[in-house]
Amino acid sequence: MSNKTALVILAQGAEEMETVITVDMLRRGGVNVILAGLDGKEPVLCSRQVTLVPDVALAEAYAHNPMYDAVILPGGLEGSERLSKSPMVGTILKNHEMANKIIAAICAAPTAFVAHGVCANKKLTSYPTTKDKIPTDCYTYVEGSRVVVDCNVVTSR
Repeated sequence: MSNKTALVILAQGAEEMETVITVDMLRRGGVNVILAGLDGKEPVLCSRQVTLVPDVALAEAYAHNPMYDAVILPGGLEGSERLSKSPMVGTILKNHEMANKIIAAICAAPTAFVAHGVCANKKLTSYPTTKDKIPTDCYTYVEGSRVVVDCNVVTSR
């Protein structure tokens, strides 16, 4: 296992495939991945009625290690809305942005960047139906790309 760490934040209504495949691939690559439950370590019901069990509560993960090599937000409309409303998610994103750590968002989750005022002036993409929630005066929306990387910011459709 490498010394690299990633924090994947799991919210009620997250897209389960985006969560599980991300965690699986990173762990296969030797990254120490922490799957943190936004609302605690209780099981989380995802968007397609699959239940996932976080490794730890987000508050506990953040208290134990306030800085990861990457923070990843899985999509899912409801999950993304919950991430957008969480002050703790905002704090974590801002701290990681200031430290030039990798910040990634999948599907609808780039809307959490907007809600928390992070990654301004970066290129990004998202699930097409959330495009209108990304203000073009603060972000450069890239259509037609499944993945967009701009410095330390990674987004995907």
